[in-house]
Amino acid sequence: MSILTVTGTKIINGIWQGIVSSESTEVPKLAVHNLDKPVANVQLTEDHEQGHWLLQVPIPAEAITEGVQTFVITDAKDGTKLAHFHLIAGEVLGDDIRAEIDLLRAELDMLKRAFRRHCVETT
Repeated sequence: MSILTVTGTKIINGIWQGIVSSESTEVPKLAVHNLDKPVANVQLTEDHEQGHWLLQVPIPAEAITEGVQTFVITDAKDGTKLAHFHLIAGEVLGDDIRAEIDLLRAELDMLKRAFRRHCVETT
């Protein structure tokens, strides 16, 4: 079992960033994979003031494609999965999200009408 925790913070300029915390003083050894291929140029920088590490994972250009790409961050020592993040792109997915939002809106409107009817009937 790993003593590391990874918390994602943001994606900026094609680089996913996260914070790595450890109970140990050793430099964490991490691996990042996309489609079972290692991601190159991953950087880990110690922040002495905050007592943690800054993890930077560059998103490869070939991973920016239609659909969902999943990146998995593991402890390189024992293979324990520490975190993951997704990259979602493409028009097809956009239609799916819009359809889900429309469905949620319709259900919310139905619930509002039922609640209002209930309030009128119970007063």
